[in-house]
Amino acid sequence: MDYLARREHSRAELVHKLAQKGYPDDEIDRQLARLAEEGLQSDWRFAESFAAQRARNGFGSMKIRYELERRGVAGALIDEALSPWRDRWQALAREQRERHFGDWPEDYRERARQSRYLQQRGYDFDVINRIFSDE
Repeated sequence: MDYLARREHSRAELVHKLAQKGYPDDEIDRQLARLAEEGLQSDWRFAESFAAQRARNGFGSMKIRYELERRGVAGALIDEALSPWRDRWQALAREQRERHFGDWPEDYRERARQSRYLQQRGYDFDVINRIFSDE
């Protein structure tokens, strides 16, 4: 319960943390089922808050998806958590590029460098190409 008091956690994260503390698997499953039943633990709520926080911090859909998968969130929940951001990825990528680099790239090498930066942040090729083709 202390873990959930600090922030939302996925079920898989809690299983991992509690197993490391030495709790038996059947006790972990029983307690996590109780917490989910009481609405205190929700993979959906975790995915939604995680996706929103990461998107606001300038990360793209591919990186957020990967991070949620690593945390044990189901693909359908990830799709739902990312859906409110679907029409905003291009604007978010443009803002991230401007925040990090400022001036518009003047040559191909600088454009490639900025594209690589956005790829590392988790934006897909289509979004990046539209940013540079719109300008």
